Amino acid sequence: MNAKISSILKNLPERPGVYLMRNSDGEIIYVGKAKKLKRRVSSYFRHHLSPRLNKLVELIDDISIIRTETEAEALIVEAKLIKRYSPFFNIELKMSEKYPYVKITNEEYPRIEITRHKQNDGAKYLGAFVDAGNIRELMRLFERYFPLRVCKSKINPDPNKRPCIEYNLGRSMGACAGMCKKSEYLERVTDIILLFEGKNAELTDRLKTRMNEAAKNMEFEKAANFRDAIRAIWKLSQQKISSVLQQDLDNETWNVLNRIQELFGLKTLAWRIDAFDISHTSGHDTYGCCVVFEQGRPNKNLYRKFKIRSLKDGEIDDFQSIYETVKRRYSHVIDNSEPAPQLALIDGGEIQLEYAMKALKELNFDLPLISLAKREELIFIPNKKEPLRLERSDPALQLLQRLRDEVHRFVITTHRHAREKRLLHGN
Repeated sequence: MNAKISSILKNLPERPGVYLMRNSDGEIIYVGKAKKLKRRVSSYFRHHLSPRLNKLVELIDDISIIRTETEAEALIVEAKLIKRYSPFFNIELKMSEKYPYVKITNEEYPRIEITRHKQNDGAKYLGAFVDAGNIRELMRLFERYFPLRVCKSKINPDPNKRPCIEYNLGRSMGACAGMCKKSEYLERVTDIILLFEGKNAELTDRLKTRMNEAAKNMEFEKAANFRDAIRAIWKLSQQKISSVLQQDLDNETWNVLNRIQELFGLKTLAWRIDAFDISHTSGHDTYGCCVVFEQGRPNKNLYRKFKIRSLKDGEIDDFQSIYETVKRRYSHVIDNSEPAPQLALIDGGEIQLEYAMKALKELNFDLPLISLAKREELIFIPNKKEPLRLERSDPALQLLQRLRDEVHRFVITTHRHAREKRLLHGN
């Protein structure tokens, strides 16, 4: 083992994530996921391996990692990266029939199946997934809270027909006996797809709407089922299976993320980046907002807005507002209700950065922070005397500018809606 690899292994976290092994030409030769990155990656260099893995280890010149919040998120990232890059040593997934897909059948009342054979049959296939155990855990959740039909016969709903035993056991919607509307059935299919795609924030919003509607109609048993489903989803994923890699990662984005990691000395690739900004009108309707980019793209499911509480109405203090916004944002990360980024960007200069750092210090939360000042596009970095000035054509600066502009748009929109609502009510 060379000194470079030894240093990388020493600094790996005991957290979930995905690891990418490269050869001396920079080519990705293997992608894997781990519940504990340090333990899993280090094992390649400790244990007696098969000839194939011995050859892999022999060729490894560099290792990159992508930190995720859960194993389930790592599962999605791993599958997409292998599909995108087809690394040589991931030969099993390249012969992807050995790995499972989730299949939504192409029927009027679709069924959900696990299959290892992707066919051109009009069905929707999700995956392939490397770890069948994670998939089956999600399947058990669906069987309990989102049961579809299990029979393969063609359905002609007949209200006079006696529903099957699966319906009586709570494992079917009874579509064959006309016990549900087709629209309700298809809505449930959409729920299942959302969770398998990692869009559980969108899914829980849908379930909350239906839960409130059921309670309003005094259908309390139905409302309780929606409530239990929401709790089960939160417990399974800790609200952290985000929309990771909903699109394939292009090489240009990959290079930009590597550039950012190198520029700011990050321990891991900046897969998820937060950005913060403040807006008010003469101290009224003061809001702080956070937007989130994943793989270089906005993930609006994770955007957050905060009505500033620490200032009196009419009081202006942008620095205190940044402090409060950052502190409230990462309080939610610490209590496991929000996903953690690998980098955070503050819209502003050196003082805004200091107040953001103060918030993190009080939370005892370790996170790389930078700020971007608008006029000259200077990047301030903690403990650096001079700001970093990048060429306007630098793709890393351009990504940070997109983040800054997006959070500015979001906070202005949030503030404007709050002001209009206040004026509408005559306050």
